[in-house]
Amino acid sequence: MRYLYIFLALTILGSCESELELTAPSELTASGFWDSENGARAAHSGLYGSLRDLNSTMWLLGEIRSDVWGGQTFESPDNLNLIESNITVSTAPFGGWAGIYTRIHQLNDFLLNVPDITFGNIAEKNHMLGQAYGLRALYYYTLLKTWGGVPITTEPLATTNPEGLSKPRSSEGDVMAQIKSDITASLDAFGGDSSFWQGKRIYWSKAATLALKGEVYIWSGTLLNGGEADYTVAKNALLQIQDMDVQLEPDYGELWSTDNENNREFIFALQYEQDQATNFYSSFTGRTTEIQPQYDDKGNSMNDFIVNGANRYGPSEKTLLLTDDTLDTRKDATFIRLYKDDNGGAGYPVYDGAQYFGAVIRKFGGSIDGSIRISDNDVPLYRYADVLLLLAEVKNRLGEDPSAEINQVRKRAYAGNYDAAIHAYVNGSEEDNTKAILDERYKEFIAEGKRWWDLRRAGDKYVTDNVQFLSPGEEYKLLLPITLDMIGRNPMLEQTPGYE
Repeated sequence: MRYLYIFLALTILGSCESELELTAPSELTASGFWDSENGARAAHSGLYGSLRDLNSTMWLLGEIRSDVWGGQTFESPDNLNLIESNITVSTAPFGGWAGIYTRIHQLNDFLLNVPDITFGNIAEKNHMLGQAYGLRALYYYTLLKTWGGVPITTEPLATTNPEGLSKPRSSEGDVMAQIKSDITASLDAFGGDSSFWQGKRIYWSKAATLALKGEVYIWSGTLLNGGEADYTVAKNALLQIQDMDVQLEPDYGELWSTDNENNREFIFALQYEQDQATNFYSSFTGRTTEIQPQYDDKGNSMNDFIVNGANRYGPSEKTLLLTDDTLDTRKDATFIRLYKDDNGGAGYPVYDGAQYFGAVIRKFGGSIDGSIRISDNDVPLYRYADVLLLLAEVKNRLGEDPSAEINQVRKRAYAGNYDAAIHAYVNGSEEDNTKAILDERYKEFIAEGKRWWDLRRAGDKYVTDNVQFLSPGEEYKLLLPITLDMIGRNPMLEQTPGYE
């Protein structure tokens, strides 16, 4: 209960954060809470509840500004300003650093106190510490990708004095150094233990830290001038994961079955269960009045489709055209495409814009309980296909052939339809390879919160070339501004460059 009180205090005070967008309650160091292994375990569970509560925000940060969305919906669309990059200082989104510092302070408290607690099993204690350092690296990496330089804080809050809480934005290089330091600390804590906590993929692991390390060092190598040295580190990290009880699942569509959520492809996923928490993918479905009069692309009536939620996000026409390959199992596994008629029973195996009505998510379609659809899919943040395509990415950066990794993913996607003479990718120029990897990741990770980061990691040119709402000369918009009230509460903060 004491940890619950602390967490609630952080959450409530987070909305009126001071300086770092957080006011420090003295209860953070509540006497007796950190005296036992039970207290540490309660705090450990809270770390994942906090991350899950942030999941929809993390998804928005990683995908909504890309070229995936902005297409036809049959209800009023959400987040159009973000989709169209209509962002100014006065309309700055995600105030208060999107609540990420609330989670960081939770982790700071955990990382200060848990090392001093006696555990019956020291390996479990070390595993928990490895998880915590990995999660803090994930949060700082998200802050870096979103705002560039941000304040760095690694100590628990110990004061309510505004002067003591005020911190300026550190440089991007210093934030990246903090991320890399936490990744190293995470791997040191895990040591030789590559197990999944309690045998489940819903907790951070050594494999998750290595996946994050690979992505971080590619970002650093490309956008922070780390070059070949960082790419080599990334490659070595990603290669280690293949020996950690992971594999591609044989059937792409089965990845999204709620009966198969502890599959070996998922490296780290956020858990959702009926009567506990539901995910945000109900916003990709719709209502009876719109869906049931329509037909799917096979010409089948949608009259019996069980609905849930709303239809606020529609795939762009670019997305529909890119994935319009009937031999690729990802087409049917990702969306149900709706049409206004059945085309004489023939359906629409190829996209027809004139008759297209909209799309319903199938990938995170949840489970059916009688006449109710429940959004209870676990949501992966890292899976093995991600590792393979990150490895292809870094191999390409190093002048190596990335085709083996691309083709592993592609072969699974085409399944029995795969014909190497037609579908296998053949190594080309660095630019050709980059486009092939981006396209493969596009199709593979739709709705998983990846595409915006993929474009950013490839380089500014790839963002402006692919996102119709951003043009050369608007690169400053790749980072978000901070709100004026944040600066008002903390004069040490400076506005993101380009938004002054």
